Amino acid sequence: MKLRLEHINQIDETEFIKLLGGIFEHSPWVAESAFKARPFQTLTGLHTSMVATVMNTPLAQQLELIRAHPDLAGKAARAGKLTTSSSKEQAGAGLASLSDKEYDNFHLLNNAYKAKFEFPFILAVKGHTKQSILEAFRTRLTHSTDEELETALEQIAQIAKFRLEDLFDG
Repeated sequence: MKLRLEHINQIDETEFIKLLGGIFEHSPWVAESAFKARPFQTLTGLHTSMVATVMNTPLAQQLELIRAHPDLAGKAARAGKLTTSSSKEQAGAGLASLSDKEYDNFHLLNNAYKAKFEFPFILAVKGHTKQSILEAFRTRLTHSTDEELETALEQIAQIAKFRLEDLFDG
């Protein structure tokens, strides 16, 4: 069953956080903050409020949010230990059916990225293929840490938008 904004605007904080706490990976504090901004007139307004919460938090908390994300096609994915949303998103991009060689390639890129930036590579994979994700990896490995921090937060905002769209009724 899809959610409706009218419902979200009327429920208590506990239920709000229960329903929306997973929009930002393992970071229910984003939903907790957004609750205070109700009522929302549009889904875009809800998303904007949640993104503003993230962008207005200290760098240390932003890094915690970034680091809460799993590696793409990483060990957690192979072991079936991703959140339902992450599993669905990665499977949709073909990452659930990698060959051992492809998995090893992703593993090397994930490790190189984390060694350089000290946080995982984040990409809103909806609409991507294995190949386009690998290309994004290679391109972004050439970026500066500041560029990648900004890009990671932008990608997290996009992931949240996709998750909200999946959760809500038109």
